Amino acid sequence: MDMDTDTDTDSVIAEVVERELQLMSPAVRSSRALSDQLLDPEFTEVGASGRRWDRESTLSELAGMDGAADDGPRYVPTGMTGTVLAPGIVHLTFETVLDGTRARRSSIWRKLDEESGWRMYYHQATPVPEA
Repeated sequence: MDMDTDTDTDSVIAEVVERELQLMSPAVRSSRALSDQLLDPEFTEVGASGRRWDRESTLSELAGMDGAADDGPRYVPTGMTGTVLAPGIVHLTFETVLDGTRARRSSIWRKLDEESGWRMYYHQATPVPEA
């Protein structure tokens, strides 16, 4: 890989990481309009509970979920890494702690066009058992 490609890859991953962090922020989680801009039209999630979420159910319930209140528990992410799987497709992996509960997370982001930008296409959270 030449240096330009490495730089492009790094900037793409940095942009996707920034959007992932936005989705964990109370300001975005509590706003349907802001969340709407970050979720792909075909978004699905398998949550830490095992429940499967589609885009509409996520947008409808996100404001009432953990991590959405300024004065409540917040997601603390660690070990976030990203890989460009193909042009317009990035896979992120990381762990979070929310109110003492750890989860391993995996997100796939895709960019359909410049106007919509990077949006989360798929997310999965797996609880980490206490040691």
